[in-house]
Amino acid sequence: MSIAERDCVLHSWSVQADWHAPTVVGGQGARLRLVDGREILDMSSLAECSNLGHQHPRLVEAIRSQAERLCFVTNAWGATPRAELAQALLERSGFEGGRVFFTLGGADANEHAVRIARQAAHKPAGAIIARERSYHGATQLAMALSGDSRAHALGIDPRALGVHHVPPPYGYRCPFGGRDEEQCGMRAAAAVADRIDDLGVDNVAAVIMEPDAGTNGIVAPDNYWPALRTHTADRGVWLIADEVMSAFGRCGEWFAWQRHGEAGRPDMMTLAKGLTGAALPLGAVVLSAEVAARLEHEMLHSGLTYCGHPLACAAGVAALQAYAQEGLIERSRTLGAQLLARLEQLKSRHRVIGDVRGGHGLFAVIELVADRESRAPLAPWPQTPPALKALVEAAMAEGVSFAMRGNLIVLAPPLVIAENELADALSLLDRLLARFFPQ
Repeated sequence: MSIAERDCVLHSWSVQADWHAPTVVGGQGARLRLVDGREILDMSSLAECSNLGHQHPRLVEAIRSQAERLCFVTNAWGATPRAELAQALLERSGFEGGRVFFTLGGADANEHAVRIARQAAHKPAGAIIARERSYHGATQLAMALSGDSRAHALGIDPRALGVHHVPPPYGYRCPFGGRDEEQCGMRAAAAVADRIDDLGVDNVAAVIMEPDAGTNGIVAPDNYWPALRTHTADRGVWLIADEVMSAFGRCGEWFAWQRHGEAGRPDMMTLAKGLTGAALPLGAVVLSAEVAARLEHEMLHSGLTYCGHPLACAAGVAALQAYAQEGLIERSRTLGAQLLARLEQLKSRHRVIGDVRGGHGLFAVIELVADRESRAPLAPWPQTPPALKALVEAAMAEGVSFAMRGNLIVLAPPLVIAENELADALSLLDRLLARFFPQ
């Protein structure tokens, strides 16, 4: 007798008794196929990771072909796909002369980035500056880095792990007061500089920030990242760009910081999710030549059994080829602009929409409010209002999966989504907003 999954698996970020998700048995493009035969249009790339959609044939073939040659060898031995992927990442990022450290996913990429930064800076107990309302993963240090309500709920003490938080560049609800987004961006960047100065430059190893997309729904004003880069560079502090969600076309560039050109170049960046299109688990820390040189003649006290797994790296090589050869980075930029324009139209029709942001690529956020003038939220963060939960459930019943958190609807469909699919999903959202949030 088989046991239902809900009775035998411990599911993450869930109340076990309330978990009732459908079973997925297949997929194609932006659609998932359920065990009952229904198809669901995926408007979040699952966890903002299936950038290439589902069952992309290039990824499937790469994994099959690599498995026939070599499934696994440890990092102590060389592996062709590992070297190919590292070289491709360094070339795409312009980090020639640097190095790539492969991990299993985004959380441990961020953990290793911090460890590497501390070692390269020769500050083994150096402070790490992150921001409030951020998310860097669910392991212990990653949760400490995260300025996230879930970290508080777990009782994690960031200071005990050398982590200090600063206010976020949240233009719509600026923690510094006022409603000028550009001013908010400058003040948020200056807050990082002030914290470095308060702690003392010699005591700070790195700053880690998300350049664009994040699960907490903050999209920084355009002036924020270049100003942050200037402040950290002036003080000789490493800047780590957490690109786990924002890379590989999600924000309209290979890596979100590239929208700012050389003025936005970090010292290190962390990757996962779209790195393999989520076909296999893989993360990476990409180091600049300067950071890598600091480690060249030192023992690196880091490593996991499956670091740089050949199967995962083969999927990564195929994913980068797919992004390039199918023009998906540019496509995301074009469709992202269309998505943002359509959301602005929805905002003009529905007063429950207080703000729409993003749109540099296929990533956008809708923030719902109880009152547009005062910007009063529908529910205290991070609680989700019942009407929004009902809207998402109704959308699922009509074959579309939307992601939500708190008062936010997060739109991040696969970069391969058809234009008519995107349009149909937004039309459904229009109808459901009118139904669940009448004027």
